[in-house]
Amino acid sequence: MLTLFHHPLLAGCRFARLIFGEFGEEISLIEEQPWSRGKELLQLNPAGTLPVLLAEGDMPISGAQVIAEYLDETRGIMMRERRLLADDPQARAEIRRLVDWYLVKLDNDVTRHLVRERVFKLHMPGAKGGGAPDSAAIRAARTNITQHMKYTAWLVSSRNWLAGDKLSYADIAAGAALSIMDYLGEIDWQANPVVRDWYSRMKSRPSFRPLLADRTRGLAPPAHYANLDF
Repeated sequence: MLTLFHHPLLAGCRFARLIFGEFGEEISLIEEQPWSRGKELLQLNPAGTLPVLLAEGDMPISGAQVIAEYLDETRGIMMRERRLLADDPQARAEIRRLVDWYLVKLDNDVTRHLVRERVFKLHMPGAKGGGAPDSAAIRAARTNITQHMKYTAWLVSSRNWLAGDKLSYADIAAGAALSIMDYLGEIDWQANPVVRDWYSRMKSRPSFRPLLADRTRGLAPPAHYANLDF
């Protein structure tokens, strides 16, 4: 069985878990604290970042997008209609662009700041940056949510799925990122009905069930978090 070193509130880690779920493949999960930079993690990935997949032959593969490419080449390419990357090069480029948008841009604008300030700082030792949340960082991140929701609404309104006619890595990346914001109660779904309908489709997929069961110590999600009809 493959092993994924992860944290449940990192979008890249959720992205990797969802891909495995879509492929119907079980994995062993080892939770790491992103700030701890433990010896075992550093041996697998000297950068000390997550996720890290311990793949066939105990080969470590680091980074969400690198893991996604590896899984497409070793599994997805044989999935035919269930492949999460397109066969056409231009379509693949659009999928990769949107994966980068949600795992990198949205993370830099919103997700990682909210997670760090509202969750990680509560558990990090002072020497690692723990302490009181930075209210200015939280306000800035919350301000950025609106534009990202508008862009996602535009994508959903103009396409069947985010990158085109079929479910793809783009939807998986967006679902991973938005699910964290949803866990934190940071999305006003009533103001974003188009995105809510798309996200409801994502939440209803079997691959999402483990994520909806996640709970973080000291922070419970909103009541609607695990509700498929919200």
